[in-house]
Amino acid sequence: MIIMPGRSRQLPDSARKSDTFTGTVWADPVLPATDGVVINTVFFAPGARTFWHHHEHGQILHVLAGSGLVCSDGGPAEPLRPGDVVWVPPGERHWHGAGSGSYLVHLAISLGTTVWAEEVAGAQGAGPRPM
Repeated sequence: MIIMPGRSRQLPDSARKSDTFTGTVWADPVLPATDGVVINTVFFAPGARTFWHHHEHGQILHVLAGSGLVCSDGGPAEPLRPGDVVWVPPGERHWHGAGSGSYLVHLAISLGTTVWAEEVAGAQGAGPRPM
């Protein structure tokens, strides 16, 4: 068992820049990676999002604040709002991030290895399907 006592978290001075995100994103580890499970609280600035990726054993997203989008390959971008919980099945290629008009904060629980792919093309990240 690993217990991480509550702590006051501070965002780093500079945003996390990598080859797995478009835009400004901060990731705050909730627990150290353990037994193939990675848990992060992730802040996406407006318009920021992940690249396409998939997870060996799936991923759970719990939206804490703001609003955003999640999209599986071949499907429409679906809206995300506070309180939403998303299950992404093992191997399902997807992306997620903030909408253009809001930040997004979610808890991401990634199971097994994460395999990263290419950046999301402009129109694919444009917004949710028409309602």
